Amino acid sequence: MAGEPKAKVIPLHGNSSRSAAARRNAARAQSARRHPSVLSDPASAEEFAAVVREIDERRGNGFGASPTDEQTPNELAARIAAVAEFIRTRMTGDYTVDEFGFDAHLNEAIFLPLLRVLFNNWFRVEVSGIENLPESGAALVVANHAGVLPFDGLMASVAVHDHHPAHRNLRLLAADLVFDLPGVGQAARKAGHTMACTADAHRLLAAGELTAVFPEGYKGLGKHFKDRYKLQRFGRGGFVSAALRTKAPIVPCSIVGSEEIYPMIADVKLLARLLGLPYFPVTPLFPLAGPVGMVPLPSKWHIQFGEPIETADYDESAAEDPMITFELTDQVRETIQQTLYQLLANRRNTFLG
Repeated sequence: MAGEPKAKVIPLHGNSSRSAAARRNAARAQSARRHPSVLSDPASAEEFAAVVREIDERRGNGFGASPTDEQTPNELAARIAAVAEFIRTRMTGDYTVDEFGFDAHLNEAIFLPLLRVLFNNWFRVEVSGIENLPESGAALVVANHAGVLPFDGLMASVAVHDHHPAHRNLRLLAADLVFDLPGVGQAARKAGHTMACTADAHRLLAAGELTAVFPEGYKGLGKHFKDRYKLQRFGRGGFVSAALRTKAPIVPCSIVGSEEIYPMIADVKLLARLLGLPYFPVTPLFPLAGPVGMVPLPSKWHIQFGEPIETADYDESAAEDPMITFELTDQVRETIQQTLYQLLANRRNTFLG
């Protein structure tokens, strides 16, 4: 109507929203102009590298890792790769087995890693005198024997393989009973061991192998705890004859710690005869504790290899001379016994060393 003032129109949306929208569009356009993907000229290698570095930094920081840290190989991936390689080798047959049944590939991949758990973490074995073993060629290692079960031979084999500069394999001469047990005999053969007889000892030494013998046999392995570290008789010296025939040096080996893994306080001879065993041990934990009693006690071990006794200067008839074999046998036995006494004198604690 004439003369009435015009009504004011109040806009529902102010100009501020339009300004904000305009600013956002301008920012997107400016950002697009700066982004390497829409540049009129191709981006330089340095610009792309900068973008990649930024992505890597953010990704690394997102997982809590510093971008400058060295990336170490994933342990699980390495183990999976090792298992895959082992399976491939076994399936393709790309490994060798010697005349005794020794499967070096299986020993490296399966047996030694299992034994290292006991060697490093349970018995915590210390090794000395490894330099007395030859870099190559034959040698006869003669050691004391104890502990109810022959863990000492197995630990000696790990000691030689892992501590010797050439990582040599120690071929054990074991009792016939080992090879009569189902599964155990086959495993022993594949690990490189054979029966304790003069013929096999001679064959191994003649082939230049590092061979180990335990002349005490069951007499040492199954002796009572009260007789610990007292060496038993060394048999008739057959191992000395094998060394003399092959001109192989004899290396005395003294093992401390094996006597305490199963402290044998009694021998049930009736059960031993019924089961066809050389002895049936009774220890503080076996058989009363059942399967738990089969776990060896974690005594601290020390294996020392003594200076070699050379046999190269003896003539060929020396192997048949009982006086020479007896003298050498007695010399080796006395050396091991005196070394055991020295190691025991330096040991402060059975389980701590």
